[in-house]
Amino acid sequence: MNRRNSLKILSGTAVGVAGLVLADWKWQLFDGFNHEGFFTSKEEKLISRIADTIIPEGLLSKTLSADAKPIGALSTGTDVYLMKLFEHCYEKEDQDKIKLQLAALNEKGFLKSSQEEREAMLMGLNSSENEDEKEFFNLMKSQTITGFTTVKEVMVDYRNYNVAPGYYHGCADLPAQT
Repeated sequence: MNRRNSLKILSGTAVGVAGLVLADWKWQLFDGFNHEGFFTSKEEKLISRIADTIIPEGLLSKTLSADAKPIGALSTGTDVYLMKLFEHCYEKEDQDKIKLQLAALNEKGFLKSSQEEREAMLMGLNSSENEDEKEFFNLMKSQTITGFTTVKEVMVDYRNYNVAPGYYHGCADLPAQT
Protein backbone atom coordinates (compact mmCIF):
# COMPACT_ATOMS: atom_id res chain seq x y z
CA MET A 1 0.00 0.00 0.00
CA ASN A 2 1.45 3.33 -1.08
CA ARG A 3 0.39 5.81 1.58
CA ARG A 4 2.01 8.83 -0.02
CA ASN A 5 0.08 8.40 -3.24
CA SER A 6 -3.15 7.88 -1.30
CA LEU A 7 -2.56 11.05 0.72
CA LYS A 8 -1.75 12.99 -2.44
CA ILE A 9 -4.96 11.81 -4.09
CA LEU A 10 -7.07 12.61 -1.01
CA SER A 11 -5.53 16.07 -0.57
CA GLY A 12 -5.93 16.79 -4.28
CA THR A 13 -9.59 15.79 -4.07
CA ALA A 14 -10.15 17.99 -1.01
CA VAL A 15 -8.49 20.97 -2.72
CA GLY A 16 -10.56 20.34 -5.86
CA VAL A 17 -13.86 20.24 -3.95
CA ALA A 18 -12.91 23.38 -2.00
CA GLY A 19 -12.01 25.08 -5.28
CA LEU A 20 -15.38 24.20 -6.79
CA VAL A 21 -17.20 25.60 -3.76
CA LEU A 22 -15.16 28.79 -3.95
CA ALA A 23 -15.73 29.10 -7.70
CA ASP A 24 -19.50 28.71 -7.22
CA TRP A 25 -19.52 31.34 -4.47
CA LYS A 26 -17.53 33.80 -6.60
CA TRP A 27 -19.80 33.11 -9.58
CA GLN A 28 -22.89 34.00 -7.54
CA LEU A 29 -21.18 37.12 -6.23
CA PHE A 30 -20.14 38.13 -9.76
CA ASP A 31 -23.66 37.49 -11.05
CA GLY A 32 -25.07 39.80 -8.38
CA PHE A 33 -22.80 42.66 -9.48
CA ASN A 34 -23.19 42.20 -13.23
CA HIS A 35 -26.83 41.16 -13.31
CA GLU A 36 -28.34 42.03 -16.65
CA GLY A 37 -32.08 42.09 -16.91
CA PHE A 38 -35.08 44.29 -16.40
CA PHE A 39 -35.23 43.65 -12.66
CA THR A 40 -32.20 43.72 -10.39
CA SER A 41 -31.31 40.52 -8.59
CA LYS A 42 -32.77 41.91 -5.34
CA GLU A 43 -36.04 42.77 -7.09
CA GLU A 44 -36.18 39.27 -8.58
CA LYS A 45 -35.69 37.79 -5.11
CA LEU A 46 -38.47 40.03 -3.78
CA ILE A 47 -40.87 38.92 -6.52
CA SER A 48 -40.00 35.28 -5.84
CA ARG A 49 -40.52 35.74 -2.11
CA ILE A 50 -43.88 37.51 -2.68
CA ALA A 51 -45.06 34.67 -4.92
CA ASP A 52 -43.89 32.13 -2.34
CA THR A 53 -45.73 34.01 0.40
CA ILE A 54 -48.97 34.12 -1.56
CA ILE A 55 -48.81 30.45 -2.65
CA PRO A 56 -46.33 28.53 -0.49
CA GLU A 57 -45.39 24.94 -1.21
CA GLY A 58 -47.90 22.64 0.34
CA LEU A 59 -50.21 21.24 -2.30
CA LEU A 60 -49.19 17.62 -2.66
CA SER A 61 -48.38 16.47 -6.16
CA LYS A 62 -50.74 13.83 -7.52
CA THR A 63 -47.98 11.97 -9.31
CA LEU A 64 -47.34 8.66 -7.66
CA SER A 65 -43.56 8.74 -7.95
CA ALA A 66 -41.39 8.37 -4.88
CA ASP A 67 -39.67 11.73 -5.45
CA ALA A 68 -42.92 13.72 -5.75
CA LYS A 69 -42.73 16.99 -3.86
CA PRO A 70 -45.39 19.49 -2.83
CA ILE A 71 -45.96 22.18 -5.42
CA GLY A 72 -46.18 25.91 -4.87
CA ALA A 73 -45.54 29.16 -6.72
CA LEU A 74 -41.77 28.70 -6.84
CA SER A 75 -41.74 25.06 -7.91
CA THR A 76 -44.11 25.77 -10.80
CA GLY A 77 -42.15 28.81 -12.06
CA THR A 78 -44.80 31.38 -11.20
CA ASP A 79 -42.12 33.85 -10.10
CA VAL A 80 -40.45 33.66 -13.53
CA TYR A 81 -43.86 34.18 -15.14
CA LEU A 82 -44.39 37.31 -13.03
CA MET A 83 -41.00 38.76 -13.97
CA LYS A 84 -41.56 38.20 -17.68
CA LEU A 85 -45.12 39.49 -17.47
CA PHE A 86 -44.12 42.73 -15.76
CA GLU A 87 -41.17 43.23 -18.08
CA HIS A 88 -42.89 42.59 -21.41
CA CYS A 89 -46.60 43.27 -20.90
CA TYR A 90 -46.81 46.36 -18.71
CA GLU A 91 -46.34 50.04 -19.55
CA LYS A 92 -43.33 51.96 -18.27
CA GLU A 93 -45.32 53.87 -15.64
CA ASP A 94 -46.78 50.63 -14.24
CA GLN A 95 -43.31 49.06 -14.17
CA ASP A 96 -42.01 52.05 -12.24
CA LYS A 97 -44.84 51.69 -9.71
CA ILE A 98 -44.00 48.00 -9.26
CA LYS A 99 -40.32 48.78 -8.75
CA LEU A 100 -41.18 51.52 -6.27
CA GLN A 101 -43.34 49.15 -4.20
CA LEU A 102 -40.64 46.45 -4.35
CA ALA A 103 -38.12 48.98 -3.02
CA ALA A 104 -40.51 49.88 -0.18
CA LEU A 105 -40.88 46.20 0.74
CA ASN A 106 -37.12 45.79 0.66
CA GLU A 107 -36.71 48.70 3.09
CA LYS A 108 -39.13 46.99 5.49
CA GLY A 109 -36.92 43.87 5.50
CA PHE A 110 -39.27 41.64 3.53
CA LEU A 111 -36.55 39.23 2.41
CA LYS A 112 -35.32 38.52 5.93
CA SER A 113 -38.77 38.10 7.47
CA SER A 114 -40.50 34.85 8.38
CA GLN A 115 -43.54 33.54 6.51
CA GLU A 116 -45.98 34.99 9.05
CA GLU A 117 -44.27 38.39 9.02
CA ARG A 118 -44.30 38.47 5.20
CA GLU A 119 -48.01 37.60 5.21
CA ALA A 120 -48.65 40.42 7.69
CA MET A 121 -46.69 42.89 5.53
CA LEU A 122 -48.67 41.93 2.42
CA MET A 123 -51.99 42.12 4.28
CA GLY A 124 -50.88 45.54 5.54
CA LEU A 125 -50.50 46.60 1.91
CA ASN A 126 -54.02 45.36 1.23
CA SER A 127 -55.54 47.34 4.09
CA SER A 128 -53.41 50.44 3.49
CA GLU A 129 -54.85 53.89 2.86
CA ASN A 130 -52.32 54.37 0.05
CA GLU A 131 -53.97 53.46 -3.25
CA ASP A 132 -50.66 52.45 -4.89
CA GLU A 133 -49.97 49.88 -2.17
CA LYS A 134 -53.45 48.37 -2.52
CA GLU A 135 -53.08 48.27 -6.28
CA PHE A 136 -49.66 46.60 -5.98
CA PHE A 137 -50.99 43.94 -3.61
CA ASN A 138 -54.01 43.20 -5.79
CA LEU A 139 -51.81 43.01 -8.90
CA MET A 140 -49.31 40.64 -7.29
CA LYS A 141 -52.03 38.45 -5.81
CA SER A 142 -54.11 38.17 -8.97
CA GLN A 143 -51.16 37.57 -11.29
CA THR A 144 -49.59 35.03 -8.91
CA ILE A 145 -52.84 33.09 -8.80
CA THR A 146 -53.20 33.32 -12.57
CA GLY A 147 -49.65 32.14 -13.12
CA PHE A 148 -50.02 29.26 -10.68
CA THR A 149 -53.39 28.01 -11.90
CA THR A 150 -52.37 27.95 -15.56
CA VAL A 151 -49.28 25.73 -15.30
CA LYS A 152 -49.37 22.16 -16.51
CA GLU A 153 -49.04 20.59 -13.05
CA VAL A 154 -52.18 22.32 -11.81
CA MET A 155 -54.22 22.20 -15.02
CA VAL A 156 -53.64 18.53 -15.81
CA ASP A 157 -53.21 17.00 -12.36
CA TYR A 158 -55.84 18.95 -10.40
CA ARG A 159 -58.33 20.28 -12.93
CA ASN A 160 -58.24 17.24 -15.24
CA TYR A 161 -57.65 19.45 -18.27
CA ASN A 162 -57.42 17.76 -21.67
CA VAL A 163 -55.93 19.65 -24.57
CA ALA A 164 -58.29 17.99 -27.02
CA PRO A 165 -61.22 16.56 -25.07
CA GLY A 166 -63.26 13.78 -26.53
CA TYR A 167 -62.01 10.83 -28.48
CA TYR A 168 -62.89 9.28 -31.79
CA HIS A 169 -64.25 5.79 -31.56
CA GLY A 170 -65.13 4.45 -34.98
CA CYS A 171 -68.29 2.39 -35.27
CA ALA A 172 -67.36 0.22 -38.27
CA ASP A 173 -65.12 -2.80 -37.88
CA LEU A 174 -62.70 -3.35 -40.69
CA PRO A 175 -62.08 -6.87 -41.88
CA ALA A 176 -58.60 -8.15 -41.32
CA GLN A 177 -56.56 -7.93 -44.51
CA THR A 178 -54.63 -10.95 -45.58
